[in-house]
Amino acid sequence: MPGDRLLGALEFLREAGRLKSTLRSGYTSTGRRESVAEHTWRLCLMVLVLADEFENIDALRLTKLCIVHDLGEALSGDVPAVMQTEGFDKSAQERADLHVLTKALDAGKRAEILSLWEEYEAASSPEAIIAKGLDKLETILQHNQGENPVDFDYAFNLGYGQRQTSAHPLLAEIRTLLDDETKERAQASRPG
Repeated sequence: MPGDRLLGALEFLREAGRLKSTLRSGYTSTGRRESVAEHTWRLCLMVLVLADEFENIDALRLTKLCIVHDLGEALSGDVPAVMQTEGFDKSAQERADLHVLTKALDAGKRAEILSLWEEYEAASSPEAIIAKGLDKLETILQHNQGENPVDFDYAFNLGYGQRQTSAHPLLAEIRTLLDDETKERAQASRPG
């Protein structure tokens, strides 16, 4: 890799490293807020563990989609689903941020990352459809194991990402298990 390309790659990696400190709305099992990087890590781990269950899926492509899906959040942060208001275009913000974030990369690598993100965003391939479903499932899984605030809205999770998690039988099966857990957590969190 020529020097300029290497320096550009390192600059990109430094900037993308902001995801380690970019917080999400979910809480870990110890009660601290989860980072976007932690969410992405477990999403990729889900691919490793479950990829063989998805027929005719390119596991490497699925992993790449999961790695890039929230990269844009390194600049403007995460906007939780419950906070997204009408008129706010989360996609446009993430797309613009991703263009800024990847500017130091060589043209080929930049195009690859931007293309993967667009594929994910549009759910334009079987892998992107699976990635979107797993993304929703990872979020629900985290909410079910997190030490959440007293006023946490478990009912929201029961409707969250239904379209994405019903796109494949395995996603739907996992969703059923997580919905059962969500109902149990909701019941246990009720006062008295």
